[in-house]
Amino acid sequence: MSKSENTDHIWARAEIESPCVKTCVIHPESRLCVGCLRSIDEIGAWSGMTAAARQAVMDALPARAGEITKRRGGRAARAK
Repeated sequence: MSKSENTDHIWARAEIESPCVKTCVIHPESRLCVGCLRSIDEIGAWSGMTAAARQAVMDALPARAGEITKRRGGRAARAK
């Protein structure tokens, strides 16, 4: 057993992991991050939220995917 395996329990945290996927771009219309679907306020407050507040955000994320509209424009639109 390696030294890090002996101490992993020390760093284990009983909290909800962040939904961040490191694709941090705020959609201009919905004002949600296109990566994790959280609002700017939720992202900023995440580390100070209670477990219940984090869980409430996590529960709301799947329904938010429809709030981000597809971009219109770019190369494909100009080619038409």
